[in-house]
Amino acid sequence: MSPAGTQKSSSLTLVLMVASAASGGTLQYGYNLAIMNTPATFIQTFVNETFLERWDMLLEDYQVTLVWTIIVSIFSLGGFAGALIAGPLTIRFGRKKCLLLNNIFLMTGALLAVTSRAAKSFEMIIIARVLVGINAGISMNVQPMYFGESAPKHLRGAVSLSSAVFTAFGVVLGQVVGIREILGSEPCWQYLLASNAIPGVIQLLTLPWFPESPRYLLIDRGDKEACINALRRLRGCEVQSSELDEMLQEQAATKGMKHRGPWELFSDRSVRWQLITVMIISSAMQLCGNDSIYFYASYVFKEAGISADKIQYITIGTGTCEFLACILCNLLIERKGRRFLLMGGYILMTIWAVVFTIALSFEHYTSWMPYLSMACIFTYILSFGMGPAGVTGILSTELFDQTARPAAYMISGSMMWLNLFIIGMIFPFLVSGLSEFCFVPFGAVCLLSALFVGLFLPETKGKSLSAITSEFHKLNFKGQEEKCASQTTAQYQLGEVCLSTAL
Repeated sequence: MSPAGTQKSSSLTLVLMVASAASGGTLQYGYNLAIMNTPATFIQTFVNETFLERWDMLLEDYQVTLVWTIIVSIFSLGGFAGALIAGPLTIRFGRKKCLLLNNIFLMTGALLAVTSRAAKSFEMIIIARVLVGINAGISMNVQPMYFGESAPKHLRGAVSLSSAVFTAFGVVLGQVVGIREILGSEPCWQYLLASNAIPGVIQLLTLPWFPESPRYLLIDRGDKEACINALRRLRGCEVQSSELDEMLQEQAATKGMKHRGPWELFSDRSVRWQLITVMIISSAMQLCGNDSIYFYASYVFKEAGISADKIQYITIGTGTCEFLACILCNLLIERKGRRFLLMGGYILMTIWAVVFTIALSFEHYTSWMPYLSMACIFTYILSFGMGPAGVTGILSTELFDQTARPAAYMISGSMMWLNLFIIGMIFPFLVSGLSEFCFVPFGAVCLLSALFVGLFLPETKGKSLSAITSEFHKLNFKGQEEKCASQTTAQYQLGEVCLSTAL
């Protein structure tokens, strides 16, 4: 096969594998966030009618809002549960099979959602949201791991980042499917909630044709032949000895070691700063308020004078912004690196949060200020998509070895989902309590995140795990290295030689 043919075959296999895994993976996270906006009024009416028919009582507005908040927010708690069980599932079943089995939660949730109206049970909607949350929680952890372990080193960032691209595409797809002309009307809301089953079916039909993660096959299963076959299919050519040697080195380094649990990572000093990094960056991804700004968009669009019947179409533009930004980030990540995009994204978000606050403060005094507020929404989302949205999911793959990676994803995923739940619950209170200053806390989070990345996160682009680990070693053992250095100097002055270094 010619080099051009080899490259084409390799690219095609990777692209198809990525599309197949993501269709029932991270796409579900964005899709299930977006489809809940349009049917809000219809589901609230359904809840009220159910109470009236069952118990002959009409709920107060705040009671309906409470039930609706539970329906929306329970998705995050399901995601938290999914993040916790993702690690053990990937260890036992592997990356690909875990993604396939994950569809059990999705299909069960879709079945409950589509039959909830006929059964006159809003409780079935709540259970369905928990199940699709578990599905999203598992896929948000497993899919980046699968991609990062399957891609060649020079494409690792771009392939892993495609998880964020499909998340953003899921948001756009959910916004489009949710408009009134498609499934966002009163007679169709139950079908809208169950439409997430379609991408899951696509994954079930296509993913079995693609190979398992080569690193999982070699390091976890000890099957070198299966690993070579998987690499040959994914690369479209004979396996490069340098790539296989790197995997064999990692296998030798972890030989005899069991997969570590989250509690073991917390007590292991050699991964202390890697763990601190993924926890802070995963939390910042939600605490920066990007998801909250979607909720606030409708208010700003109304203030800008856009009619209510057109807001649903304008809102699609917010999801499109993040989708396009993630594609741009995918093209830049192997050129500019992780650190540049992550820090740059948070710095830009800080700037737009300040401008947004100023625009909201003066919108009643200047006629064009609401339009500036609307522009800030799009630029804030663009900045998020160009850095934090994609780079965050890559870090756990690049900072941890095979024995620690599942536990690291459990921890980072748990932080992401817990903070999403917290932000979803407190955002209405931030708006009512801080009014036009409601985005000041988010701006502060973005600024602190940018500072943390600039001070503590080394660049990981194109580096092997051993090279990344050696850079973090300086942070993890900083005090002890300085102590040993001073002891070595003292001993040398006494005519002695320090022959060993205690860690």
